[in-house]
Order: sequence, then C-alpha cells, then structure tokens
Amino acid sequence: MPSAGYSITVRVSVPADASAVGRLTTAVGDAGAIISALDIVDSTTEHVLVDISADTADGEHANQVTNALRALDGVEVRKVSDRTFLLHLGGKLEVTPKVALRNRDELSRAYTPGVARICLAIAENPEDARRLTIKRNTVAVVTDGSAVLGLGNIGPAAALPVMEGKAALFKRFAGVDAWPVVLDTQDTDEIVRIVKAIAPAYGGINLEDIAAPRCFEIEDRLRKELNIPVFHDDQHGTAIVVLAALTNALRVVKKNLSDVRIVVAGAGAAGTAIMKLLLAQGATDIIACDRDGALHAEMAGLNDAMRWLAEHTNPTGFVGDVRGAVRGADVFIGVSAPNILDEADVAAMAPESIVFALANPDPEVDPVAARRHAAVVATGRSDQPNQINNVLAFPGVFRGLLDAQATDWTTPMALAAATAIADAVGPDKINPSVIVPSVFDSSVAPAVAAAIRDVAAAG
Repeated sequence: MPSAGYSITVRVSVPADASAVGRLTTAVGDAGAIISALDIVDSTTEHVLVDISADTADGEHANQVTNALRALDGVEVRKVSDRTFLLHLGGKLEVTPKVALRNRDELSRAYTPGVARICLAIAENPEDARRLTIKRNTVAVVTDGSAVLGLGNIGPAAALPVMEGKAALFKRFAGVDAWPVVLDTQDTDEIVRIVKAIAPAYGGINLEDIAAPRCFEIEDRLRKELNIPVFHDDQHGTAIVVLAALTNALRVVKKNLSDVRIVVAGAGAAGTAIMKLLLAQGATDIIACDRDGALHAEMAGLNDAMRWLAEHTNPTGFVGDVRGAVRGADVFIGVSAPNILDEADVAAMAPESIVFALANPDPEVDPVAARRHAAVVATGRSDQPNQINNVLAFPGVFRGLLDAQATDWTTPMALAAATAIADAVGPDKINPSVIVPSVFDSSVAPAVAAAIRDVAAAG
C-alpha cells in the first residue's frame, strides 16, 4: 500500500502540448502510486519541466513508477529524489539560542564574566540548576540501538534517526527540548554509569529502544540512583495509550475492565508494562502469551520478568498457544509478531470483542479481516483507524514531569495520563472507529501534563 514513507519526486521534461501533463498523471496512477503534488518548474515553447510527487509502496515500486514515466513518448526523466531521505539530510534537529548576543553587554551577562554568578549560585544550591539552566526543560532520549521498533538490533548510529524524530516530537507537541543520546555499548552496567554521569544536564531521562529484559534492570537501577524521572517509553508510553484506548473501547461495547478476559501476545518490554498497568487499573483475568505459549506458574525457564507475569496473570492456569487463549476472550492485545492470528481466531472470540493488533508494520492479524467479527479494532499503523501511537503520551508526560520538577515516575501518574487521553475523545465522539484522539489533537498533551502535575502535587 502506498505511503508517505516511500514518497518520491520525479523531475521530467515533457513536450509542451496540451495532453503531456495528463499522460504523466495517468502513467503514475496506472503504476499504482498516489500523486501528492504536481509542480511546473520551468517551460519553453517546446518543453515543460515538471516535478511530480507520489507515494509508493516500497523502493521497488518507486522504480516501477519511474520506469513507467520513462516509457512515455517524448518524456525525459531528469532526476528522482527520495523525499524521506531528503527530509533527513543533515539531521532533523538544531540548537538555537534563546537569548540575543548582539553586543558586549549581552555577551557579558550570558557568558563571562556574568555567567560566573550563576555558576556559584548553583554550586551553593544545586537545585537551582532546574531553574537557571536547560535542565528545566530538557530531556535525554537514550538508546543503545538494541531493539529499534520493527528493525531490531541495528546499533546506535542506525538508531539515531529514530531518536532525532522522537526529540522533534517532544518539541512539536509539548515544547520540551529533547536531545538524542546514542550509546555505543549494550552493557547494562556501562549504560547505567553513562546515564548517571550525564544526568546533571537533564530534567528527565527517556529510555528508548533498549532490548528486554536488560531494559527492566537499566530502568530500575536508574530510578533508584537518580533524582530525576526515568521513563522507558517502549514500556510506559505504550501501556498508557493502550489503557486509554481500551478504556474507550470498553465504553463502546459496554463492558467493564474487571469483567473481561484479556489475552496479551508478547511478554517483552511493552507487553509486560501493558499487563502491569491493566492490573493496576483493575483487570482480573489476563493471559500472557509469548513464543512458547501462555505463561503459567508451572512453566520452566522463565526470566525474572516473565516469572512475575506467570505469578500474577492467568488465574485459571490455561496451558496452550495464543490461538487457544483467544477462544472466548473479550480482548486481544498484540505487541509481538505479524500474522499470528487469522480471521477464524477472531471469530472464535467472545461477542463484541476488541482486537488491538499493534505489531508494526505488519499486525498480528489482518485488521480488515478482524473487523468482520470484532466490534473494535486498533493497530499501530497510521493508515488504519484507531492508531495506538505513543506520541499521545510521552510529550505530555514529560511536560507535566518537568513542570512539576518531579523526581520520579509512578504508576498513579501512568493511570492519570491514560485517563486524560481517553477523556480527550469525549463521550459525544466515541465510536468503534474513534477510541483515541488524533495525534494532532492539540488538547491532548496539555491534558496529560495537567494530570501528571496533579498527581505530583498530591504527593
């Protein structure tokens, strides 16, 4: 399916006749691409120079579209540009001073000698760093590149574009200054040491794309050893938005969280955090499934995180695979792998079922097929209704944490954030295709931030 992620711009020269541009658009459409823009760059009495932009499905499809244009009589392809690569040239971030440095007077206050007074004030009272430095509004986005969403262990340099994007979203949606910190190590002790060492410059730490189960230990140790909030977005951001979406989905089907049976496929970072937050909100019947099937108390060879899940979920002791687990279940939440369920599996769920198939880019079950049987379906994709996207959570979360000068991240904060996101839809707008607000809804981040501040103020 064509998407903006594979958008190209093809510059072509065509004869200056009345049908030339029409032949271009027809060729692109016949090749299966979606035209997003067509611009006349230059013209003479004989030729017209045209930039035609189109969304394609992948690199091979882009080549097919280009070749279709080349095959037209009188058409010369001058240049083909990948618009996604162009957007990333030189990175997506820059540093811009907040203060003017127009003369000697301003320089003397921003830098030497005036800056010495600020340094001494912070030396006397270290907490003043939150008020007098970038610490007040700055977050470190930290990764080792070991579990980049959909890409796996690609390392720190290859993970950097994702971290840049994350930082850009922080600024766009909540006015938070964030900076990528990509670490060329996957050693737990070294990551903890490095983050502790850089922490004085930041008001919060956002851990990102670090593989489980190491991510659990890294977060736990940093939360104990730092006096600023540490938030692993793959865990808590995902859990918050899933709980918000499930809250509204249950409103649609008129079921209660405490009464439904929930099957979660994937017991890694995201799945574990989702289940812990659902339990904290009052869920009573959850079955956690991983590669070897449902986790249960008698299962051998589990790591500490999975052992916790085995002891706190699956109250009926179900033994079997995910397909067996979903039979009769009210809710399926997938944070695992593509195509682990089919249409028949969804049909076997309880009436008015809810399916969250969140694996990217290919979900656990075809959402079109799932909708034939489930009352509510959500995915992680932007081209499907009900996108479960962490951008609904993390900007507002850190806005609230920074505003409150919080020193920790807590479960009550997560529950409050989920409620704020769910309530942002409004009872007059909730329906099977709208259970979460748009990622561009400007009311969401402030609502989440206010919820976080209220919890922090309550102690």
